[in-house]
Amino acid sequence: MGAILEYKCPCCGASLEFDSGSQKMKCPYCENEFDAETFKAYDESLKEEKPDMLDWSSQPGNEWMASELEGQKVYLCKSCGGQIICEETTGASSCPYCGSPVVMTGQFAGDKKPDIIIPFKLDKEAAKEAFKKHLCGKKLLPKAFRTDSYIDEVKGVYIPFWIYQADADAQASFRATKVKRWSDSNYNYTKTSYYRVFREGSLSFERVPVDGSSKMPDDLMESIEPYDPADEAQFATAYLSGYMADKYDVDDKASQERANTRIKNSSVEKLRETVRGYDTVTNETNSVQLKNGSVKYAMYPVWLLNAKWNDQTFLFAMNGQTGKFVGNLPLDKGAWWRWFLLSWLIGAGVAFAIAMLINVL
Repeated sequence: MGAILEYKCPCCGASLEFDSGSQKMKCPYCENEFDAETFKAYDESLKEEKPDMLDWSSQPGNEWMASELEGQKVYLCKSCGGQIICEETTGASSCPYCGSPVVMTGQFAGDKKPDIIIPFKLDKEAAKEAFKKHLCGKKLLPKAFRTDSYIDEVKGVYIPFWIYQADADAQASFRATKVKRWSDSNYNYTKTSYYRVFREGSLSFERVPVDGSSKMPDDLMESIEPYDPADEAQFATAYLSGYMADKYDVDDKASQERANTRIKNSSVEKLRETVRGYDTVTNETNSVQLKNGSVKYAMYPVWLLNAKWNDQTFLFAMNGQTGKFVGNLPLDKGAWWRWFLLSWLIGAGVAFAIAMLINVL
């Protein structure tokens, strides 16, 4: 079946028609006219547009040596399915993701060994202080969050990440406008000029992280970025001592879509930044081709704290290298209504006082 070609009006988006009288493409709605040669050039540009090529071919991670697995045990959370790696002597009392009790199941084996690791630079006390600071000034928090009941539940966990690196060739077209306004004694005028702007360029991406744990919300992990690669070290099990480490359950192949989205969005945004001098700029089409792609398996340090309130679990995270702390807080609706009524009464009282003063004067 042949393809149907339809031209859209760049001004209003309606379908254009060829007007035999003017010998131009004409919009039946806004009545703007366009030279056919303009769309001939547009056809040629479409032919030159390249499809996305966002495939990866790499084998991150290495095989474990038997000596490296000695003393490493896996704790299984029966509530959320989390598999947390600990030392054999570690007493894991609760899951760092959902707070449920966990039980030891066996030795850590059968998965890939990480290539690199960023060791913890900040201790548990720093995480506690960060949590207190995060709560500071939040007057509408439930009372339970104002106590120290959750503080000791902070746990240091190495989170699995797939680290992508590639060179990208990117192309994008943008719809841009320039708006001119003027007036005379009778009317106000507005003239909008429309442009199609092309950009292309080559970019290099290093260390694009995607967490390999389905239990970790991607937006939460991206919120505590970036990590400083200056502290990267070749992985060794000694770094796990005293901490937990999550097992990946989303492999590098399944994580590619997230990496591709991040790289593509960043590429288009960089091209967008070069389109200047217009009043509005909207992306129309874009494509990215990757080359020299590689993936590494890394473990990054995160302090985790989960808090339960009203049958909901709130997860907080702190970058164990930089100290960046994030997490959503619950809202005490009763406190909110009390605050709202108090604000309303104060506002009403001030208004009444002003009205009385005006009457007196």
